[in-house]
Amino acid sequence: MFTLFLAAYLLTAPTLMGIIVIGLLTAGMSSANYIIMAAVVGAVVAVPVAWLLSRKLEHLFDARRG
Repeated sequence: MFTLFLAAYLLTAPTLMGIIVIGLLTAGMSSANYIIMAAVVGAVVAVPVAWLLSRKLEHLFDARRG
């Protein structure tokens, strides 16, 4: 399960970080502090998202096996 979580995190973290940073840049907040905070928030928010995604994928794979 951990490897699936890690793979999901490696995909979701940069995606969420990029979405938040682009949102800030679009809103005109181009300070380095805002961008760093947005990247940290995206990385933190990606943890539960990746955990939920890995759980759903694990249940999907288990259902197909058995």
